[in-house]
Amino acid sequence: MSMSTIRVEVVSAEAEVFRGEAKLVVASGELGELGIAPRHAPLITRLKPGEVRVIQPSGEEVHLYVSGGIMEVQPTVVTILTDTAIRAQDIDEKAARAALEEAQRIIAGRGDPMSIAEAQQKQMETLAQLQALERLRKSLKH
Repeated sequence: MSMSTIRVEVVSAEAEVFRGEAKLVVASGELGELGIAPRHAPLITRLKPGEVRVIQPSGEEVHLYVSGGIMEVQPTVVTILTDTAIRAQDIDEKAARAALEEAQRIIAGRGDPMSIAEAQQKQMETLAQLQALERLRKSLKH
């Protein structure tokens, strides 16, 4: 690892989803967007459900969806621990859209007796998955 990169590890409850070097990591913290570069000051923060972008030394971007979690930053390593992490290209768009529609039906009072809070959480997560997938598609067009 050079001084111009930072090691990144993204681990879900099921598996390690990403491990590699980066020149920048971008994630959605509870208080806003975070950009982490090599030699960043130590930090621990909660993440909102959303996209994590890992910009590799080559300039290539890896787009991941995380369901929230914790990000620990040290000067030479970023570790993201989350219940669910999915590479954007592995997101099942059809299933995500179906889950979003179901959550919206529940919120509108026309669905199963799942709580409104759970439905709102599911809606937020599926919207974040679809946004990650859309950003991946846009980056591939450039």
